[in-house]
Amino acid sequence: MKKIEAIIKHFKLDEVRDALNKIGIQGMTVTEVKGFGRQKGHTEVYRGVEYEVKFLPKIKVGVAVDDDRVGAVLTAIQDNARTGEIGDGKIFIYNLEDVVRIRTGERGSAAL
Repeated sequence: MKKIEAIIKHFKLDEVRDALNKIGIQGMTVTEVKGFGRQKGHTEVYRGVEYEVKFLPKIKVGVAVDDDRVGAVLTAIQDNARTGEIGDGKIFIYNLEDVVRIRTGERGSAAL
């Protein structure tokens, strides 16, 4: 089993969610986060005063899947989160040792 976390732009969330639903991903966690990568933030002007925004708002989408679903999930996220511009985000893949569904006690793939 794997946990896939994707950091994406806010306005791409609906497209990514819909693409994941189409391939049968039934659940996900979405978190508003802030950060920066190579773009290192940007400068904005507010009421005539210029200031630097060092941390940009992003969305973190997390899904847990069986190993055989990883490729489809990666493709769905990449194809629907990509704008071709800097700051499109990153995808991280982690190994999951075990998963437990709290309500039923199911473990492993059955708990996903």
